[in-house]
Amino acid sequence: MNTLPYFDPALMIALPLLAAFLIPLLKRASERIPKFVPLLILGFNLYESIALLPHSLQKPIVVIIAAWQPPLGINLTIGPLGNILALIISLVGFVVAVYNIKFVLEEPGEKYYMLFLLMITGATGMVLTGDLFNLFVFLEITSISAYALTAFIRDRNGAEAAFKYLLIGSISSTMILLGIALIYASTGTLNMADIAQKIGQVDSRITLAALILMIVGFGVESEIFPLNGWAPDAYSQAPTPVGAVFGGIVVKAGVYGLARVIYTIFSFQGVFHFILIMGIITLLMAEMSALRQKQIKRMLAFSSIGQMGLVLIALGLATQNAVAGGLFQMFNHALIKPLLFLSAGYLVYYSGSKDIGDLDGMGKIKPVTSFFFAFGAFALMGLPPLNGFWSKLIIISETVKSGYIVLAALALTGSIIEAVYYLRVVGRLYFKSPEEHVKTKYVHASAVVAMSILAGLALFAGLFPDVILHYLQPAARELMDKTQYIQAVIAIK
Repeated sequence: MNTLPYFDPALMIALPLLAAFLIPLLKRASERIPKFVPLLILGFNLYESIALLPHSLQKPIVVIIAAWQPPLGINLTIGPLGNILALIISLVGFVVAVYNIKFVLEEPGEKYYMLFLLMITGATGMVLTGDLFNLFVFLEITSISAYALTAFIRDRNGAEAAFKYLLIGSISSTMILLGIALIYASTGTLNMADIAQKIGQVDSRITLAALILMIVGFGVESEIFPLNGWAPDAYSQAPTPVGAVFGGIVVKAGVYGLARVIYTIFSFQGVFHFILIMGIITLLMAEMSALRQKQIKRMLAFSSIGQMGLVLIALGLATQNAVAGGLFQMFNHALIKPLLFLSAGYLVYYSGSKDIGDLDGMGKIKPVTSFFFAFGAFALMGLPPLNGFWSKLIIISETVKSGYIVLAALALTGSIIEAVYYLRVVGRLYFKSPEEHVKTKYVHASAVVAMSILAGLALFAGLFPDVILHYLQPAARELMDKTQYIQAVIAIK
């Protein structure tokens, strides 16, 4: 089979990091250059992740840094799971970079593009690194960039949201660092494959304490209830493209960290039941909260939390098909949620208000933007044959097969609640009379292209789910079988 040539995978981290710091210099040549730098860099990352995929599906690619062999040296481990998530991060980042070419309001300046690239760098590093401490470092890069971007508009609400995110995120980082310190003190290594080998020899009380610390830490980033208090304000107060990146990229990297910890590093079977229960609680609490929201972006934020609850259910079931369904849900959410945020950003701009009640009649006078929002809403609800239907079907079917009939019914209840509030918004768009103060400006071409890419991919995934699952099953298998991961990094004799 012919495959695309690929470059050193470390460039997927190094180039965005370098470009972020070169942007102020490039701006001196032209004011327009900074907005196109992310497009070029993320286009490369997207190509690289696609080129790597056939190779990583056969065997995880291990990249040695500075010629030090693992477990002593730092390495990147690009297996099916990390490769697919890096592809998702690059894809969403690239699409948002297209959207960024022409902002709805004033241009944000080079600081925005620097922080945007740093956030992508951190998220990509998280899913590719094979070192636990560097997982923490890349998480910090992602988080600090996200804090700054949340407050980027520089109003009171944005500053309050950023401070809340910073406060809760700092607790998260502290918990993860303490967990890493316990593991390092007990095993003498930071390489995740080496830790997975040695963790069984460590006192169970120490490993349990480390596990609890890291679940709490990554639980904040994964939006697990009740650790998700930062999310509604951060999503709703950040600039529209940033909200799209939060839902499509940042949370996915956090879920990856949680999944890698509970599946690869630790061996506590009881943790999966805990994740399953917390997933159901997160789903129901988020969907009921979304139902009560009056502002469109806060509704989308709670909806995003609910979708992550569904992913947690899949991880908690701990079967290969369920995990594949959870990854499919992550993939679908990474396409649909940015589509909803990007289209909602224009709807808010047209109406001059974030309130759902002020969106009446937009479908009649702003048909393009309203169509993309309605399409995303139907896809996220799981309306067949759109992509959200298949991932939800797999997860709920696996919940029933595992004997959790009540939990499956509760998950269906959450999906029904989700359908109610999305249909309420779509109904206002198309079946209410438009407001008189709606702005007449048309959607920018770059935004139409970005939203069309997301909608097109979501439609393809819905019409051909087996194509997507063909790549997700090996990723689920890698997560379930940590022996393969260990052997790829450390040649066990």
